[in-house]
Amino acid sequence: MKTDVLIVGSGCSGLYCALNLPTDKKITVITKAGAEENDSFLAQGGMCMLKDEKDFQSFFEDTLKAGHYENDKTSVEIMIRSSQAVVEDLLRFGADFQKDEKGELVFTREGAHSEKRIIFHEDVTGKEITSTLLAQVKERPNITLLEHTAMVDLIEENNVCYGAVVQKPDGEIEAVEADYTVMATGGIGGLYRHSTNFRHLTGDALAVAIRHGIALKDISYVQIHPTTLYAEEERSFLISESVRGEGAVLRDKNGDRFVNELLPRDLLTKAILAQMEKDGTDFVWEDLRTIPEDELNRHFPNIVEHCREMGYDVTKECIPVVPAQHYFMGGIQVNHESKTSMEQLYAVGETACNGVHGKNRLASNSLLESLVFAKRAALDMAGHVQEVKKNSRLIEETDMEPYRELSGLYETYQKLVKNGIQEAGRA
Repeated sequence: MKTDVLIVGSGCSGLYCALNLPTDKKITVITKAGAEENDSFLAQGGMCMLKDEKDFQSFFEDTLKAGHYENDKTSVEIMIRSSQAVVEDLLRFGADFQKDEKGELVFTREGAHSEKRIIFHEDVTGKEITSTLLAQVKERPNITLLEHTAMVDLIEENNVCYGAVVQKPDGEIEAVEADYTVMATGGIGGLYRHSTNFRHLTGDALAVAIRHGIALKDISYVQIHPTTLYAEEERSFLISESVRGEGAVLRDKNGDRFVNELLPRDLLTKAILAQMEKDGTDFVWEDLRTIPEDELNRHFPNIVEHCREMGYDVTKECIPVVPAQHYFMGGIQVNHESKTSMEQLYAVGETACNGVHGKNRLASNSLLESLVFAKRAALDMAGHVQEVKKNSRLIEETDMEPYRELSGLYETYQKLVKNGIQEAGRA
């Protein structure tokens, strides 16, 4: 198979990258599961946006403070300054965000934000954005989307990427020749017992990067979301930050409030874990009854419904919540154009680390960061088409036999990534 650009992953970053590439280029998007089975579809709370110039310094400081001032300041400025253009793109594509009676965007607030600057669509903002992008991708004749097609390795020589080895739905192994390859494989939640992520997100791109000596950054920086529903589910159900932003409170086993619910996620998680230890419980209680019922049903209909399905009426009782793995701030090291340390290879979304988030992600910066730097990757590739190195001989001579027995391969990948994260944490 030959393509101009191979994008591995169908989340919002992979799709938006594809939509910003020249329409005369052949683009192939592959995804390990179904096109809608990615964490971008799960994002509840919303997406940050610079409302006006008066909010820039506050937005900038909030992001740095949440990240413990380990952020790449240039990346943060790029993200904030690019936010309005990204929102304009999304609105042009047809994304529907909450608006007031005048047709103006409505903004909400989440933990560690000093101002309301988050746009949203009910409590399924990620689904609204990503489904809109997916619909646009399906309309582009130059973009091919292949579901249930997994990347199993990169094809490279002398630190230049020429494509990838993929496994097709029928199990067949094939080499894909590409001028550029973009890794957008999401996070690492599948490695954890309790995670809000899909189980198949196991850090495949990180494992491949380790195997090929591609630079990584901050891979011990793993964010735990403080509030997920305590229930027997394969994937932990997230109770959005926005719920606390709108007034929900946390209570101990005696029903007493014990913390400022708008602390940054890492600090709030520590406080919850400390309270659980003190109380000798496996969870704390979150009280949504502080929010008017009509607001609950309008702003958080999916959370209300899911809790009802699990046996809880949030208008009448508290729900049990517990911290769970949620987001990965580290990843494959990239520059401000999302280029990795390997030529002709880019990484975007949760797979990449451009330094925006520092040590801890500010709520609702993830969708924005993913989109901003995916677009920058696309524009950078488009500007360097004439410099592409090709190597069809290498593709033709790549031995597929070692990849035919894939049983255990992803288990090996998981061990590579887990060991890497643990070693980074100890360091």
